[in-house]
Amino acid sequence: MKNKIYLVAVDGSEWGNRATECATRIAKETGAEIRLITVIPWSGFQPLTLDEISHRAVDKNEEELQARNNILQPILNKYQDSDLKISSEYHWGNPAEVIHKRAKDLKAQLIYVGRRGRSRITDLILGSIANTLAHTVGVPIVLVP
Repeated sequence: MKNKIYLVAVDGSEWGNRATECATRIAKETGAEIRLITVIPWSGFQPLTLDEISHRAVDKNEEELQARNNILQPILNKYQDSDLKISSEYHWGNPAEVIHKRAKDLKAQLIYVGRRGRSRITDLILGSIANTLAHTVGVPIVLVP
């Protein structure tokens, strides 16, 4: 039987952490592998929010280091002594597009994404990675509040 892969989108937020907790709980029961993914937003055409501008690193190497050390490694450390097969990866680009592509490439059985409780207006104007994935990815997705 083919190994099950659960792709878990993480961004260092409490919502991403809850998505990881949910995915690991189910993976333990089903014997699935966990693949953490974080995407560093990068587009010459996409405007940055004030928060992104204020925390933007000077160069890409610094952003990659921050993604590994501040987002992925703490989760890997938390589960290092568990029986879970867990790995991580980071990418550059549009988060929804990259997660969609990786889910297809990995033939992931499930995608776990934290869902922030933003207003409909905010989602309409800014979009939502979770909302975009739920409507486009073609793989079962678990939106974790």
